[in-house]
This record gives sequence, structure tokens and C-alpha cells, in this order.
Amino acid sequence: MKKILIIDDEVNVALLLSKFLTRNGFDVTTASTGTSGMEFLKNGNFNLVLCDFRLEDTDGREMLKNIKTQYPKTGVIIITGYSDIKMAVELIKMGAYDYITKPLYPDEILNTITKAIETHHALVEDKETETVSNDKSSRENKKQAFAGEFVLGTSKVSKELQRQIELVAPTNYSVIIMGESGTGKESVAKSIHLNSPRYNQPFIAMDCGSLTKELAASEFFGHEKGSFTGALYTKIGHFEMANGGTLFLDEVGNLSYEIQAALLRTVQERKVKRIGSTREISLDVRIIIATNENLQESILKGRFREDLYHRFNEFSIYIPPLRERSSDILLLADHFLKLANHELSRNVVSFSPEVTECFMNYRWQGNIREMKNVVRRATLLTEGSEITMKALPLEISNFKIPVLEYTNNGNHNGTEVIEIKETKHDLKNAALEAEYETIIKVLREVNFNKTKAAEVLNIDRKTLYNKMKAINLK
Repeated sequence: MKKILIIDDEVNVALLLSKFLTRNGFDVTTASTGTSGMEFLKNGNFNLVLCDFRLEDTDGREMLKNIKTQYPKTGVIIITGYSDIKMAVELIKMGAYDYITKPLYPDEILNTITKAIETHHALVEDKETETVSNDKSSRENKKQAFAGEFVLGTSKVSKELQRQIELVAPTNYSVIIMGESGTGKESVAKSIHLNSPRYNQPFIAMDCGSLTKELAASEFFGHEKGSFTGALYTKIGHFEMANGGTLFLDEVGNLSYEIQAALLRTVQERKVKRIGSTREISLDVRIIIATNENLQESILKGRFREDLYHRFNEFSIYIPPLRERSSDILLLADHFLKLANHELSRNVVSFSPEVTECFMNYRWQGNIREMKNVVRRATLLTEGSEITMKALPLEISNFKIPVLEYTNNGNHNGTEVIEIKETKHDLKNAALEAEYETIIKVLREVNFNKTKAAEVLNIDRKTLYNKMKAINLK
């Protein structure tokens, strides 16, 4: 008998649904709040959750995120009295099977529930069969699903990186991943997670660079309803969501000193307490952090706690920039071409010789992420089977290697001096290239810390992101 959990704060609706579904052969449990619903999920093996979008203590987005993270084998259907196509698309992208609106019609909801259980059961069964028959193969498939931006190539530095991942993955060590923006730090963190004994547990990623001081504590540790102004419902923090698995903290150098102190206590004690709660929750979480800053310099400047750094730094990995992996460039380009073909339903076969040469000469300041965006855009613009120069952004197609000239200057005692003669640009592209060079220069100076770069450029972070996006540097 299939088990269904109904979460709805309208008692009459939940009761009617429960009676109807019970008559149709389902084992039904009801809950009136998100918190009690999560408790039922913890103690029962449910096939499907019917969750009202607006609950007294939370909302559908938060419930969907928590259920899909902690109970991935359980299907979710969101119910609401508000018909909103944009919201429906968002929820389905987040993992909901479907989205239905009130009033509920018996035939419609029974049909949706039956299809949801059949579809979700088939997916779960396939995954479990694959795991039982060949666990290693299953894990390899998951790695491929996570590959996204990072591909380990044939270069010497790539092979060394792979060796380090394989070395540290089976342990419980905390890891610091260092590297420029766009080098694939999150993908490396996922690779470590998937090669660890925690591979079938949650991998929760958190962008610390986008957190305000006020939001950070709530995002890390969660909060209880009413614990502060605006706390309209109970929220589960990222530590709690990652329990049993891996928590990945990106741009950790941007956290305030106060939040670093709270983070240190949590890491040391392996316990978390939601804001406004007196109950401590035990944690079993592996922590991987990423930074494009020099944290040791930040320690000297009083911006980062030394004790927290040593807690995290049980093992460190440096990801080289793409310019130091030149022998991997074409391998990466081919990989991203395959991904773009699949995403866009295209059949672009190759790159022209001019594009290949351009890719090899270009500096790739945005690293792997920039290349992925460039190839994706070029695939969309290409009508035939081959990507040509006209499909590339101007800053790439117009890129020229500075001309090196050898001169004999008497002031240098007759020794040869290399002078760089800058390529002349026409007026049409002057403004674009000047802005591009300024952004790159500032990003280099601040080790690609986008928050600091925005401050130096005297623009807000959103404007910087938009300008970076315009030149395919994200």
C-alpha cells in the first residue's frame, strides 16, 4: 500500500483528501504544519507528499527544498489556491512532480497522484537496481551528472588535481579549495563528495559572498517562527540540511567576524541550535570551503579568524587557472559543445581551425566558466555544423596576442630588452575593450573577489555581475 503524507493547515481540506485517498487504497497521514510534516517524514517511509503552498509556519518552496534534500526518494506535489504559472514552473524546476490548484477535483487529483507515484517509483527503482548491481557504476553516473563546469584533462596539473581528490575524498577531512573565480571549485567539491562514503547523502552548497550579516546566522543555523521580526515560519539552516552529508561554503572569506565566531563554535562542538530555540541538534557534516582570496593575508589583516582557518585547513587543494592547463583547452571546448548540443537540441560537430587557434591563444580570464558560456553562446548562434569566428563574442574574436619586439638599448648595457607593442584597436571596440581591461585588472588586483572589485570600481555588486555577464565573464 502506497503511503501519502498530506500537509495542509486547512483541517477540512486535509480530512476530505484523507478520506478520499484512503477509499482509493492509499495509506494516508495528515499534518497541519511544515514542522510536524517533517517530523512525520523522519519517522515514516512515504511515497508522496501533498503539500499546501501556504502553511502557517513555512511555505511550499521551503518545504520542497527540505524534502528533496533530506528525502530524495519521496515525490512532492504542491497544492495551492493561487494559480500562478511562473510559480508552477519554478516549483517543478526545484523538483516538484506537479502543481495543482484548489478547488480540488477528485478524478484530477487521483490521476495526478497515481502518475506521480508510478513515475517517481520507476525512477527510484532504476537507481536502486543500478546501485545494487553495480555501485561503482552508479557513482560514476552521478559524477558525470555533476561534471558541469569541471573536466579533468590530460595535463600534468590536471592529473595532480585528480590524485589529490582521490586521496582526500575517502576521509572526513575538512578541505579548503583555492583558485581563481570560474576554475570549478564547486565541481571539485562535488567530486570529493561523490568519491566519499557520504556520496548518497546531501551535498548542500552555500554562497557566503551573497549573504548579509543579518541573514548569515539564519541561513547557517536556521530559526524558529517568531524568533525575530520577519521570522514568519520555522526555517531549517544549511548545517541541518547537510546533516550526514557535505556542506560546501563558497567565498567564505566574505563572512563577518561575528559569524566566523559562531561558525567556529558549531564546527568545534558539532552541534547547531536554531535562532530562538533551546534545543541543540547533533551534526555529522563534512565541511568543504572555497575561496579566491588569500586567507592567510586576511588573517594578518584581522579579517579572518586564524583558529577557524586551521579548523578548515585539514587538507588544501589548489585549482590551477585555465591558462596553466593549455593542453586541456580543446578537450574542455569539446565537452562543453556536447553539453550545449544536448541542452539546445543542436548538432554542431566541431570548431573551425580559426576558432581552435583563437581558443588556444586567448587568456581565458574567466577560466572554465567563461569557456562554458562562450561555447554555449556560440552553439546557439551557429546554424551549420561548425562553429566559426562570427559566433564568438567580440572580446574573444578580436583578441590579439601582444607583439613582442627585441630592441638593443644602450641604457641597458647592450642587453636585449623585450618591449610589448600593444595592438591598435578601432574606435568601434575601444570603449568595450577599455571597460573589459579595467574590470579584469581590478579583479586580478583583488584576487577575483567580486565584492571588493565592485567597491574599487565604485559600482554595486549587481552592476558588476551584469557587466561581467555582458562580456561572458561570470
